Amino acid sequence: MLKFDDDAPELNITPLVDIMLVLLAILMVTAPAITYDEDIALPSGSQSKATAVKLEDLVVFINKERKVRVGQSLFDINEFPDNMILLAPKFNKSSTVYLRADKSLRYEDVMFVLKSIKNAGFTKVALQTDA
Repeated sequence: MLKFDDDAPELNITPLVDIMLVLLAILMVTAPAITYDEDIALPSGSQSKATAVKLEDLVVFINKERKVRVGQSLFDINEFPDNMILLAPKFNKSSTVYLRADKSLRYEDVMFVLKSIKNAGFTKVALQTDA
């Protein structure tokens, strides 16, 4: 005759917890990579042939003789702030200004020109390198 104990059998849930933690880790790693693609039918634009005029970005060059060139105009670095304020209305202030300076220049000279461009009203100024 078989005799059963009145105690309920104990379940070992450690393997279940381990598997769930591994699945949770996989979910956490793959969740940022999931993208949703929605098909949206956009309305068609006008049929006119007019195109938007793209304004050129402004490029400012500083050579090792401390001469600043904006477009076809060449200025001494000390005269540049006043001339930049005069040239500013010809350019779009929201466009990006690229500043290309010779590597032999002093840091103060480059920052002086950068500050002059900012004072003329341009907000997006980037320093360019040859990289």
